[in-house]
Amino acid sequence: MNRSSRTAAAALSAAAILAGAWPSTAAPATSDDGHGAAARARVSWGTVTVPPGRAGLLKATGLTGPDLGTGSTLTLTAPAGARVTGTPLDAPGYRGAVGADGRTAVYTATSAERPWRAGTFPFVLTVPADAVPGTRLSGCSLRLADAAGTTRATGGCQVTVGLAEPQLTSPEPGVPLTARPVVAGTAHPGARITVRGPDDGTVCTAVAGPDGRWTCTPGEALPEGPGRLQATATLNGASATSEQIQITVGAPAPGR
Repeated sequence: MNRSSRTAAAALSAAAILAGAWPSTAAPATSDDGHGAAARARVSWGTVTVPPGRAGLLKATGLTGPDLGTGSTLTLTAPAGARVTGTPLDAPGYRGAVGADGRTAVYTATSAERPWRAGTFPFVLTVPADAVPGTRLSGCSLRLADAAGTTRATGGCQVTVGLAEPQLTSPEPGVPLTARPVVAGTAHPGARITVRGPDDGTVCTAVAGPDGRWTCTPGEALPEGPGRLQATATLNGASATSEQIQITVGAPAPGR
């Protein structure tokens, strides 16, 4: 993806669809919900990956089952180490609110006809800057309750700490290069960097230092003419890829 397309991307750094469905009506009751009624069997409602220090959009969708009516709620409890920072639903019939401590957020059906059956219900989750990439945060859950507060379905949501995209800071695009230019950039400290060229072959590799900076030099001469470079960072099973930069090896074309 080039710079302009990334610039035009949404402000949230990471997003995922949290797809779910009610357990079947035959699902056995397995636990008490704290309101004197047994909750239905727990189901998984999806996953989201968020890089350290950034926000991701988690969407509950595809909810089916008995009508709960006005006053019913959908509550997200954030996993350990994360915070809920927004309920950006842009649809009539629902009201969203984030708890004062950022641990929970809830949507309440206010006037929707047959609530929870159409549309998606987004929650913004923010992961702390010191979170370790590749770590799965525990404790994320969703709960659907009727107007009396009785749990009608519960779901788990898997939140994984991702890896921020590495940045290529050198060489500069459009500047004529030698056949073995120094390639440099920034990434999450400790991430292994692989720089690839126009044929997707490995140009050089490095490991980001404690300050996030890295450099490497091609082992073999790059082919003359126009090309591209792109860096991929990996750490603890997480990976992320930089923007491509366009390069020219050798003298610029005549007239330029």
